[in-house]
Amino acid sequence: MSAVVGRKRGFDRDDVLDQVTRAFWRDGYRATSVADLTAATGVNPPSLYAAFGDKRALFAEAVARYRQTYGAFTARALEEEPTARRAVERILTEAAVEYTTPDRPRGCLILSAPELDDLRDQAGRAVEAKIRHDVATGALPAGTDARRLAVFVAATVRGMSSLARDGATRAELHDVARTALSVWPAPVP
Repeated sequence: MSAVVGRKRGFDRDDVLDQVTRAFWRDGYRATSVADLTAATGVNPPSLYAAFGDKRALFAEAVARYRQTYGAFTARALEEEPTARRAVERILTEAAVEYTTPDRPRGCLILSAPELDDLRDQAGRAVEAKIRHDVATGALPAGTDARRLAVFVAATVRGMSSLARDGATRAELHDVARTALSVWPAPVP
């Protein structure tokens, strides 16, 4: 005698989550309705809610997925590169590629969603901490204003995302990255 444990889901949850992530990335939280999500995924509202919860919970899960996949390059650069300059160079260079990759929305979900101020603030603080570390260890001049430089980096990345959404090419974004890096303080010899 076998017990019925539950009905098997008729869709791949990861695939649906990726489609939902792209919908929020493309159109934003407010402009994306549940009807839009069901149209994008082919999953009816009761099944979508059963698998993910309400729209707010679905958005939170989509943002987490974005951070672990498409947007993970930023955290990796900060963690893996030995200096703030190398981390920022890598972030800007990879942003030019990531924000213009064909077959997915342009720009950055985190930077374009007004609801994600806290995540943007966290990213800015992480860049500032990397810069402060370089100042403390002598890799950057003692007078370097870490906060101001981190805000400049944030503005550059956000601008690149916005430009990508407006149709800028990868080459144009690489030019922005090179120009931004040209004002970076010279390392201490």
